[in-house]
Amino acid sequence: MRMPRISPVARLSLGLTSLMVSLLLLLDVSGLLPDEMAMVRQTRNRTSETLAIQTAALLQMRDIVVLGRTLEGVRERDDQIRSIAVREKTGQILVAVGEHGRYWVAPEDGRSTVDHIQVPVLANQQQWGAVEISFEPALPNTLMGWLRHPKVLMVLAMGALGFIAFFLYMRRALQYLDPSTAVPERVKHAFDTLTDGIVIVDREGRIMLTNDAFAKLHPDAALNLVAKNLDEQAWLTRCLESTAAEGRPWQRAMRANAVQSGVFCNLKQPGGESFNIVLQASPILDPKGAVRGCLVSFDDVTEVHRVNEELRGTLAELEVSREQIRQQNEELRLLAGRDSLTGCLNRRAFFDQLEHLFVAARDQGGPGFCCIMADIDHFKQFNDRYGHAVGDEVIRALVRTLQLGLRIDDLLCRYGGEEFCIILPETDLAQALEIANRLRADVEARAGKSVRTTEGLKITASFGVASLGSEIRDPAELIERSDIALYQSKKTGRNKVTCWQPGVVEELSS
Repeated sequence: MRMPRISPVARLSLGLTSLMVSLLLLLDVSGLLPDEMAMVRQTRNRTSETLAIQTAALLQMRDIVVLGRTLEGVRERDDQIRSIAVREKTGQILVAVGEHGRYWVAPEDGRSTVDHIQVPVLANQQQWGAVEISFEPALPNTLMGWLRHPKVLMVLAMGALGFIAFFLYMRRALQYLDPSTAVPERVKHAFDTLTDGIVIVDREGRIMLTNDAFAKLHPDAALNLVAKNLDEQAWLTRCLESTAAEGRPWQRAMRANAVQSGVFCNLKQPGGESFNIVLQASPILDPKGAVRGCLVSFDDVTEVHRVNEELRGTLAELEVSREQIRQQNEELRLLAGRDSLTGCLNRRAFFDQLEHLFVAARDQGGPGFCCIMADIDHFKQFNDRYGHAVGDEVIRALVRTLQLGLRIDDLLCRYGGEEFCIILPETDLAQALEIANRLRADVEARAGKSVRTTEGLKITASFGVASLGSEIRDPAELIERSDIALYQSKKTGRNKVTCWQPGVVEELSS
């Protein structure tokens, strides 16, 4: 059985197609083409981190119902997400949406994969648990899936279309190279295969030849222009008025015996639209090097300009989206550092800022560095008598009063249920005592009146003050001293300000 014979055109086309496909694969392997998996991983990691931040914020508010609804809404909006779960450190699942038990596969080494991502959730600077997200598989796991993969389809399509294009082109090109064909006709057909508009002029600028692409540039270009002067084509010269003083590009090319490239021309059409053309003029030389004419090419870049405009618009939109995401992330970061009831700093954010202030005060010295601990007197009685809702109002009233009496650089933290910690940078002990006494008086005079839901409330608070000394090694020791002074205030009658002193506790009240 004889094998079918492959024609030279088919062999050349097959070789060129193989070369083209090999170049595509080489570009992909060398990383010059976009890495789809890296983009998918980056997008999924960003989605997971954002979701973890939202989950941490909702967990701090202890609103499990809202957390479940939020996770379900995220899963419904993103068709790549199969299931989501919030798992405590003990292994118990707090909230789960989707068939998490079916889709979730825990990584063997604890590290997230592209399809199964887990993001730790922190509480008080310790890992509380994790958010587990199961995505649709990023890579196919069947032969049919691979055959439908975009890159495989692209290679197959490029190979098939490339073979057809190369076959048709090579068959036509080899016909032009047939020695039995008349040279002028062969040259004419060769120029007609080019996508750029081509016109050849002699030394006087008379048109000797044009191709089909040139005839499509303008209705007047489709006329028989042979032997006519290219300089007299008003439809063309109108868009070259800016270069008229230096001469037309083809005139400059023949005069200087040098290629004139990159000449932009906005070619107006009778209907009002326009084509963006890049013109290039190359001198034609005889065997002795003398200029005999000029070959002028017209590259229609209208579509390229349109695509570039769309890309610029898309990039602008992406920049706006990125700024919105940055702002949202900043808002989430601020929310993560705030107490949900009072809006003041929580302990994690408080200690993050305190560490920097403490080191600066200890290393650089200065006017002073003081800490005030405050606690609402008889707070349990408010809850027992009026209920926890009023108790929350009492805490908020105290925070409002304290904030009105502090500077913008002072730190106010909800340290415990009804206990608060205040840091006063660049403040000596005498000033701190004066501030604490003023705050105590303000709380006694204003806080109860600001709770409008319950009349007749009398709110007081006790305060303990300590200043930074050379013997103090860390912020916790400074806070402990002010807490000891606070305890002394509550022990000796409440509604007082007590200053910590080594060996002796000095009590002050207004």
